[in-house]
Amino acid sequence: MPEERFCRRCGRRIEWRRKWAADWDRIAYCSEKCRRRKIGARDREIERALVSRALRAAAGATFCPSEVARAVGGEDWRAWMESVREAARRLVAKGELEVLQRGAVVDASTARGPIRLRRVNAPVPPSR
Repeated sequence: MPEERFCRRCGRRIEWRRKWAADWDRIAYCSEKCRRRKIGARDREIERALVSRALRAAAGATFCPSEVARAVGGEDWRAWMESVREAARRLVAKGELEVLQRGAVVDASTARGPIRLRRVNAPVPPSR
């Protein structure tokens, strides 16, 4: 099985397909929609905001992506949520963040519903 790939735009895992075998090294996007959209300045701004928020968090602490959406989107923060989740998935693919649900690390590509984020390799405080 070839190495794991993640979409450059949305950060989701790209599933290997036999028809792509000859071109697997050139596959960079999960869909035509992602290939057309590319990464822009707004996306990089969201990534910087996510990393900044993760660095401000206490060791092992999690935070909600909506905090970043509120910071960059203001009153219209809900419209920014999918862009924030995409940026979070890209950072997960780079190994900078983890996605959690109910306290457990989950696959960012398949997570549905509420998620929390935290820095990778952040020391976890001892339980009481």
